[in-house]
Amino acid sequence: MTKQSAPTPGGSEQALNKTPGRTLGFSIMVVMIVFVAWWLQYQASLDQSDQNSNTRLTENLDGFRADVFFLPDAPMLGFVEIPAGTFTMGSNPALDRMAYQNERWSNLERQGEVSLPAFYIAQFETTAAQFNAFVRDTGVGTAATAGSPGGAYPITNVTWPEALAYGRWLQTQLLDSEQTPQALRTILENGGRVILPSEAEWEKAARSTDGRVFPWGARPQTAFANFNSEATLPVGSRSCVDCAYGLSDMAGNVWELTRSPLQDYPYDPAEETTLADGDPLYVMRGGSYSDSANNVRTAVRGAVDPGVRSDTIGFRLVITPQ
Repeated sequence: MTKQSAPTPGGSEQALNKTPGRTLGFSIMVVMIVFVAWWLQYQASLDQSDQNSNTRLTENLDGFRADVFFLPDAPMLGFVEIPAGTFTMGSNPALDRMAYQNERWSNLERQGEVSLPAFYIAQFETTAAQFNAFVRDTGVGTAATAGSPGGAYPITNVTWPEALAYGRWLQTQLLDSEQTPQALRTILENGGRVILPSEAEWEKAARSTDGRVFPWGARPQTAFANFNSEATLPVGSRSCVDCAYGLSDMAGNVWELTRSPLQDYPYDPAEETTLADGDPLYVMRGGSYSDSANNVRTAVRGAVDPGVRSDTIGFRLVITPQ
């Protein structure tokens, strides 16, 4: 007896041998069509996400001017004058029990006197909205805005070169804008710069001329600054009417980059150019939301590699004749 294959519903044995090839080809075609449709939809969602992100980062914010690069709605666009003169730099452990060794002026002196010309410093840390205006115009610094909470939160995850680039960009915008206050324009037209503060400029702005341990006085106060917490806050969230020069967030929220390479005290501005020719770390000041009280003092000195990105590091700018 000849052995036969069992009958196949819907076709002959010859049809059975041909069907898998056709079915496989058809299946592959269907998969490709589905994949292309999914890919197009995915790209569209990314584009929409980018648009939403840009809107979130540059939305109209209370207290800030969308028509002037999202700078504060204030007479000097949020820049506060720090008068010329001397101030006390460094820490005296007899007055500040939390002082670190690198805050000591020298083996013979605990603190030193530094003289600075007048300059202007931003009242607030640079915000995500401000930085994103620069990103949209130049394409630089997109990694910083990608992880930002947006709006009036301080920009973080920004590298030292990106912070400097933002300052150069803002300098150009201020020189070209009819909205720039004349006092600021005069400094810039006479060779001044929009740039990160030097270590000395930052410390004078934070502690004034009376040697404060914290921007508001001698004792830590979480009511005046965002530290020992879980996350950043929008700039200026902690009101501090007693803080030096009325500046906000000089303690906590985010560490603030400076243009000064790390050097041993006594502070010598002439050494900064020489140190910058090497491969230095750059000083950052003020501590962050995640730090304890000892790291948000006016004299505390941190340092960071210029290429580092961190959600605890941001910056503010100065307009300086130097």
